Amino acid sequence: MSKGTVVLAYSGGLDTSCILVWLKEQGYSVIAYLANIGQDEDFEAARKKAESLGATKVFIEDLRAEFVEDFIWPAIQANAVYEDRYLLGTAVARPCIGRRQVEIARREGAQFVSHGATGKGNDQIRFELTCYALYPEVKIIAPWRIPEFYNRFRGRKDLMEYAQQHGIPVPVTPKAPWSMDANLMHIRWVRLASFIMFSFSISLFNHAPADLYLMTKNPEDAPSAPDVLEIEFKIGVPVKVTNVKEGISKDSPLDIFTYLNEIGGKHGVGRIDIVENRFIGMKSRGIYETPGGTILLNVHLDIEAFTMDKEVRRVKQGLGIKFSELVYNGFWYSPECDFVRHCIAMSQVNVEGKVQLSVFKGQVYILGRESPKSLYNEELVSMDVQGDYDPCDASGFIRINAVRLREYHRLQGFPSIKQ
Repeated sequence: MSKGTVVLAYSGGLDTSCILVWLKEQGYSVIAYLANIGQDEDFEAARKKAESLGATKVFIEDLRAEFVEDFIWPAIQANAVYEDRYLLGTAVARPCIGRRQVEIARREGAQFVSHGATGKGNDQIRFELTCYALYPEVKIIAPWRIPEFYNRFRGRKDLMEYAQQHGIPVPVTPKAPWSMDANLMHIRWVRLASFIMFSFSISLFNHAPADLYLMTKNPEDAPSAPDVLEIEFKIGVPVKVTNVKEGISKDSPLDIFTYLNEIGGKHGVGRIDIVENRFIGMKSRGIYETPGGTILLNVHLDIEAFTMDKEVRRVKQGLGIKFSELVYNGFWYSPECDFVRHCIAMSQVNVEGKVQLSVFKGQVYILGRESPKSLYNEELVSMDVQGDYDPCDASGFIRINAVRLREYHRLQGFPSIKQ
């Protein structure tokens, strides 16, 4: 007798293929669900593989357009960067994938959902918080946290043997132990070791292999001439990108982001090698490639600077940091993240205009900008024209700001200049 129906977030790789068969062994009816969020994948081959392993149904969902519009664009509006460097490519993808997994589970009457995330990583939290938020009564099966499973599969050797015993094709062999998380936003590289995914090298000092990168060219080998782009924004999101020299234009969200990935990858933009703090409490090393996202971060920061009020921008900067932490930690569907997203969206009402930039040898260079909502007043700021400004007012402004400095140093006994 079946224990019930489970919707498994299926990648087609070794881990989730073994999990699919293992769930069947435990008495579950398994529906395989594979999300297309821009990774290079043979989706029909994955479908046939899941069916051959005994999945009762296989759903392959093309989520690329909604991934860009519903998840990447809010991250761009927020200038979302976790711990000052990571552009959240994996973190923003998880609520997108989880949302559709829950929709399928509800539609198919499945009581369970499952995933292949490990017990040491962030993804288990992101997937499960999404599922609990959108399907409160769901039950989650996380094999890598079930002793019966992780004691049976203590390393990749055990998984490989299990796969051979059950006729599971093995796409990654011990000679090629690299794994990646890829989507439209980025590629994240990790190394497979034991039964969990570690960062690519135990030694933090060892360099990433030169042939590791797939999304970006080595900046040293990038073209010797730049690409000059013009990106147009409305309400803080790009609505058109034009290659000035080639005359190529893209105006749909998916096409815009795909094209920026192409140009950024061609010039080696967006590579980082970092140590980050996982929500669960440990540090990990990650190698990331985020070409299109890096271009948009630079350009969006620029257009915000001259269309957004100074104090609004200061408040919004704090909201952007909070948003980044919430998304990284898996709280996309929390009330506080919903509130922060709405506030950030309000701040973007006047973020409109065009930015021209050069992409060259791993760098993004801002060349110029224009906006009908610009707060830049050339007369006001000019050293040659007085404009609507009386320089005498600055004397009082300075004296008022000096009051607390005078009082502070008076109380300190006026220390010497050397100190």
